[in-house]
Amino acid sequence: MDLKQAARERFGTVESELREISHWMYDNPEIAFEERNTSARLVEFLRSNGFEVDYPSFELDTAFAARAGTKGPEVVICAEYDALPEVGHACGHNIIAAAALGAGVALLEAADELGFRVRVQGTPAEESYGGKVDLINNGAFEGAALSMMIHPSPADVVDPDFLGVAHIDVEFHGKESHAAFAPQLGINALDAAVQAYVNISTLRQAMYPTDKVHGVITYGGGAPNVIPAYTAMSWYVRAATKPRLDELESRVLACFEAAAKATGCTYEVKPLGHTYTDLISDPLMVELYQANSTELGRPMGRGADRDPGAAGSTDMGNVSHVVPSIHPMVDIKCLPAVNHQKEFAAATVEPPGDQAIRDGALAMAWTVIDIAAGNRWAELRKIEK
Repeated sequence: MDLKQAARERFGTVESELREISHWMYDNPEIAFEERNTSARLVEFLRSNGFEVDYPSFELDTAFAARAGTKGPEVVICAEYDALPEVGHACGHNIIAAAALGAGVALLEAADELGFRVRVQGTPAEESYGGKVDLINNGAFEGAALSMMIHPSPADVVDPDFLGVAHIDVEFHGKESHAAFAPQLGINALDAAVQAYVNISTLRQAMYPTDKVHGVITYGGGAPNVIPAYTAMSWYVRAATKPRLDELESRVLACFEAAAKATGCTYEVKPLGHTYTDLISDPLMVELYQANSTELGRPMGRGADRDPGAAGSTDMGNVSHVVPSIHPMVDIKCLPAVNHQKEFAAATVEPPGDQAIRDGALAMAWTVIDIAAGNRWAELRKIEK
């Protein structure tokens, strides 16, 4: 029995429904930890296709765990499905979810034939909060043999670089006063926010090309004639490794402290969600996925061939530190639009976006089949506990 052909045929029986799900998600975006309707629809699909589903799962209300197969190593395929505020599915999580479901269905026969278990794991709140870190902490990846997902992109890259990231909110507290009549009696919290921004801008000359720090003022005051007593900012700090991220984050925190001292304000730092680590791609899975994607008519580039500064962040990086993992980027022919733009969201429901669902799902399924059929589980990257 040609298990890859069987996987292709099984995927074909649900492909049109997966496209409908992706398009429905585009029309009905739900942000982090609020993906109630979305997770319910994904669960309905998985149950109707023979999966045993725990929902909610691993102590998260919008997570699910859909399982098939009865014995052998467990393969975890991650489905992301949260949208971004204001721009909807501008990171393409509708394609990610549909491809994960498709890979799971495509592997049903192979799981029984080759003796492995497949789990489609619903992973909420990838944007900002790091739902996969909660899942790791709650045991979702314990004992898993490997994990994988795909992500839509303006390019095909099998082993992309991803940076670690810390999400930081900071608040400055001063004292209000009349801005014209008695400014000397106020303590200007907006000055502190502006000074913090300038401090970080000055820090940039001491950063590596792979360091990224970007922020916004989320509240700057209520009226021009009132000295602001309160301001708030939100920042992302990124770096290529966790040690470098820790070092850079400490210097950013020093920028906040210096701004508060210089203006006479007090300040409060509030970490948002979890810190994401860099992504480690498993060499065997990279090799097999690249070959399978090429066979499907989609040759994949390598991360080493790209600008190392052109990288985002993902909580799949945290997963890759506890389970052998891959996170290929799949081109949806969207340029000049890129991730986190409304134009990118619109491209996810165009024909190249639909093709990404098929190619991503089958390349993942065929990669698992190659590992299981060749009994190559022991060749996966060893994770130090």
